[in-house]
Amino acid sequence: MTRTTAYRPHRRLPHAQARTATPDRRSAALAGALVILAAALLWAGMAHAKPPLREVEEIDNELYYIAIANEIDKRCDAISGRRFKAINVMWGLKRKANDLGYSDAEIRAYVDSDAEKARMRRKGEAYLSANGVGDRKPESFCALGRAEIKRNSAIGVYLRAK
Repeated sequence: MTRTTAYRPHRRLPHAQARTATPDRRSAALAGALVILAAALLWAGMAHAKPPLREVEEIDNELYYIAIANEIDKRCDAISGRRFKAINVMWGLKRKANDLGYSDAEIRAYVDSDAEKARMRRKGEAYLSANGVGDRKPESFCALGRAEIKRNSAIGVYLRAK
């Protein structure tokens, strides 16, 4: 006698069952893929959503301090600028901007921009004017420079009395 097995269409082998995705598994896989896609798009969007360098205070302010110190150095013979310190700080600012995601071209565009130079000049002139410094009073540059050095201010660290 031969033994026959009955045909059972509802029963699958375990390995076949694992390969077949049920609607719940498909939904979960799709949801997972959408979450990964959304995270990737958000990350990419954040990488491109950088503020202009003029709005990065730690970079813009330091360049402003160096510019004021340079102006005092040019106008007062009794005070010299600490050029090597300023250059070293500027290289550090460039590295920081690169670390924040700015390209060398973006940094160069910011530094060379006529609009940014004019904005920095207006800001500097306002500071000098508020401190009683003017072109008609050349000695006022020396007085401000000595005061900044004495206070060891953010501007004074880039200056040295001769």
